[in-house]
Amino acid sequence: MPDHATSSSPPVQRQLDRLTALSPGADILGLERITALLARIGDPHLSLPPVLHVAGTNGKGSTCAFLRAAIEAAGLRAHVYSSPHLVRFNERIRLAGHLIEDAMLAPLLEEVLDAGGDIGASFFEVTTAAAFLAFSRTPANACVIEVGLGGRLDATNVLPRPAATGIAQLGIDHQSFLGDTLLEIAGEKAGIAKPGVPLVTMRYAGDIAARVAQVAREAGAPLLMEGDGWHWSAADGQLRYADARGEIETPLPALAGPHQPANLALAIALLRAQSALTIPDDALSTAAGNARWPARMQPLAPGPLAALAPAPVWLDGGHNPAAAAAVTETLRQVAPKGPRYLILGMLANKDPHGLLAPLAPLLSGITAVPVPGHEHHAPAALARIGQALGLEATTAGDVPQALAALPAGTGAVLILGSLYLAGTVLEANRQLPD
Repeated sequence: MPDHATSSSPPVQRQLDRLTALSPGADILGLERITALLARIGDPHLSLPPVLHVAGTNGKGSTCAFLRAAIEAAGLRAHVYSSPHLVRFNERIRLAGHLIEDAMLAPLLEEVLDAGGDIGASFFEVTTAAAFLAFSRTPANACVIEVGLGGRLDATNVLPRPAATGIAQLGIDHQSFLGDTLLEIAGEKAGIAKPGVPLVTMRYAGDIAARVAQVAREAGAPLLMEGDGWHWSAADGQLRYADARGEIETPLPALAGPHQPANLALAIALLRAQSALTIPDDALSTAAGNARWPARMQPLAPGPLAALAPAPVWLDGGHNPAAAAAVTETLRQVAPKGPRYLILGMLANKDPHGLLAPLAPLLSGITAVPVPGHEHHAPAALARIGQALGLEATTAGDVPQALAALPAGTGAVLILGSLYLAGTVLEANRQLPD
């Protein structure tokens, strides 16, 4: 799926128009183009502060949010690179704690695009190079880098020696790029392993764990897998974490969902596995409450869109079966009573049945909508899948129409299926990520 971006700043928009027109686009993975592009602009990736590099199918963004919160709670400054953006392209590049300003972004993109015009670099590769260039020019204590797609051939994997690497939850997604089995996907994600650099991962099933361990061993990376190198549990409002260095306790995360303690624990394990940054235990506790990650079971604040709904609205960009399982458990917790309605929009390359099946028993009905500006499943087709799962299903032209048509007495509303859809929701509600 191609990336898209718009800006209210004309100088930024001129560069985003150039960026959107690039080929070969996001369809071809590999490190040749990004390596050549970085060389043209002085190899900025070799001059970064200590890097924490995080992969995973689900949870890697939340893990990065906890990492950033902990680093900042320690009184340090962190650069963050993440994708996709929800509303503004600037969200992808956070410089020393703040989203990159338009006045810096426009000439930065222009510089990279001018330098690599004949290389054929993709949207994501140019964005990655621009982020690394910005990071190399702005003082900070650390970089938190989220893998875009996979790991082994992702453009971020040019980083030669991070302080630590990590892998969050693994699941089936992006099969056309990463393989049709979880075993193949695990091997691709583990491809971020580097010689002598700790690889910290969650707990996986036997064959998946063995595949990750094999890749780590072949790379010469010390492996710290949950249940072996570190442990955690949650009870009585506390997360209890233990590793070879000892035990600590933190509050449970403020981020909604029973899956978030695992992401917090992974972030703690990553920070305790590396030696480039000093992060005290109280900063880890602060991170639990301070981390924010938009469109992950995010309640809509009062705003123009929320005002159309007859009940509280929750927003999540989940789009695969693993995300559906986490969202299902979270929805049980945040909306225990009353009819629950789903507003669903999904990109054409995603699996609607895999997303809907776990959620269906909790729902009273669904309204299917398009995902503006992207190739998506036809709302009528999504509605038919919902009906096959025993749900009342209808369609609407957009999210505002869907919200306005919900019945009185609705207990909760969940908007789900695409981070791109989530971005349109936040923009319409004037709830911009910052």
